[in-house]
Amino acid sequence: MHIFRKLFLRQPAVMADEFARINKELSKLEDYMPCIKDLRAKQKEIDGLKILVNDSLEEKEMRDLAAQELQLRLEEERNIQYMLLQSLLPKDDADARDCILEVRAGTGGEEASLFAMDIFKMYERYAQKRRWKFEIVDITESEIRGYKEASAAISGSGVYGKLKFESGVHRVQRVPVTEKSGRIHTSAASVAILPQADEVDVQLRNEDLRIDTYRSGGAGGQHVNTTSSAVRVTHFPSGIVITIQDERSQHKAESEKVDLMIKSFV
Repeated sequence: MHIFRKLFLRQPAVMADEFARINKELSKLEDYMPCIKDLRAKQKEIDGLKILVNDSLEEKEMRDLAAQELQLRLEEERNIQYMLLQSLLPKDDADARDCILEVRAGTGGEEASLFAMDIFKMYERYAQKRRWKFEIVDITESEIRGYKEASAAISGSGVYGKLKFESGVHRVQRVPVTEKSGRIHTSAASVAILPQADEVDVQLRNEDLRIDTYRSGGAGGQHVNTTSSAVRVTHFPSGIVITIQDERSQHKAESEKVDLMIKSFV
């Protein structure tokens, strides 16, 4: 790769834009080289094992051991080939972005809200394990403390690319805690993974916004029920309405919701 760059630079009339494009492509190829080297090394091992297996002068026990080892190496070769093919697939530009997670309870009544809560907390723990930033945007609880709706902003390296295929309807069959006769219930919850838009200049005029504050509901103790820590922001020109509650800070809730509204425009 380095030799190619030097030869390319020696070419007459190399434009800066062209060099930047070639340099970017070469950088991508360099990411594939470790996998290609592993594949070549594995293929050399396979060739050597095939010689042992087909060598009639070797003892039968040695040929049997070589045959077993060959099967393992062939499986490893297939895995490396799969990884290489995956890495060569065209990349989605949005894969590197942060994302918004939205979980909604579906069919199944109150049990569906419990299932939605389990899913939401599962993603939260997964984000913590990957050392991503997981910020709860909004939660609407059911009567039995499940989640009717829940959303969060997840930030980290390549978050959207790793989670985008999680979108869809998820189903569970289990005996819920609300079931006294032991019958199995089927519940569903929907998951949406949305890429966060790139930052753009958006002008929000104060006269176009109405910000209402009210008391939060749900867990949080006495402070939640006595302080106006929930915020509803309405944008008159677009009709967009966003609500959020923060157990400790009304000002933080206002800031987060205005930021989320800006993302809604893009």
